[in-house]
Amino acid sequence: MNSRAPSALVRPVGDPVSPPPAAASGAAHNMSISWRVNAERMVLLGWGRAILLQLAHPLVAAGVFDHSGFRATPWAAASRLYHTVHAMLSLTFGADVERERTLDAIRAIHRRVHGVLQEPVGPFPAGTHYSAENPELVLWVHATLVESVILNYERLVGPLAKAERDQYCADAFPVAVALAAREPDVPRTWEGLQHYIDRMHSSGTLVVGRQARELARAVLSPAGAWAVAPATWVNRFVTLGLLPPSIREQYGFRWTRRHERTFTALEAVLRATRRVLPDRLALWPESRVARSVRL
Repeated sequence: MNSRAPSALVRPVGDPVSPPPAAASGAAHNMSISWRVNAERMVLLGWGRAILLQLAHPLVAAGVFDHSGFRATPWAAASRLYHTVHAMLSLTFGADVERERTLDAIRAIHRRVHGVLQEPVGPFPAGTHYSAENPELVLWVHATLVESVILNYERLVGPLAKAERDQYCADAFPVAVALAAREPDVPRTWEGLQHYIDRMHSSGTLVVGRQARELARAVLSPAGAWAVAPATWVNRFVTLGLLPPSIREQYGFRWTRRHERTFTALEAVLRATRRVLPDRLALWPESRVARSVRL
């Protein structure tokens, strides 16, 4: 596969930190919308929303709970984020051989992530099998990530035209399929993505259980978070502010009018910061290198 295709996520079930889609291949796409979006460091602030939405699916939560050690120590959390960010950068801006190596590593991890629910959650009885290679789980993780990245980019960096949102979804298609999603099921437009996510919200499948709540606490307040308290606070507010209210309530997070006002003010500060921040600080170095090489 030669496409500079998107990753549905680096570890759809085994790891709650997921890289955004990468750009399509070919000279015509060297400066694609996926390049533009994924180059932004602020995109990271959309990952928390995607992770909590993913964990709202009981089978995804079980896979992460049973197979990911990110919550064990501060080093484990930092190491997992580091490796996941660099996988995203490899998939987006790397050469073909680098992207293929990353995809092979993802698939190898997926093959090891499988098991059964130890307790009933929502519509799933105890003993229900889960697997990181389950096409339905890969699709859910993929969709929540694409939606969250686009929403976060538009709120903190700048607006996207409908055609640009559609192109981002289309760019995200190939690796979702490469990671086991069924080709006919993967939305290639923003409207199709929204229809799929709406169906999932109304299906009764998304039920936040005990494992998801425990994992959410670790995502929002990771071990050692005191060392980077301001960043942890910003991430928590952006994540909870962007979550659909019904999912936020299932997690048990309190959200008042005062929280909403703080979130609105924080968004304004982040937008203003991005406007004045030079690209050498706002963009990943890999994106600047790739752009200079391919222009």
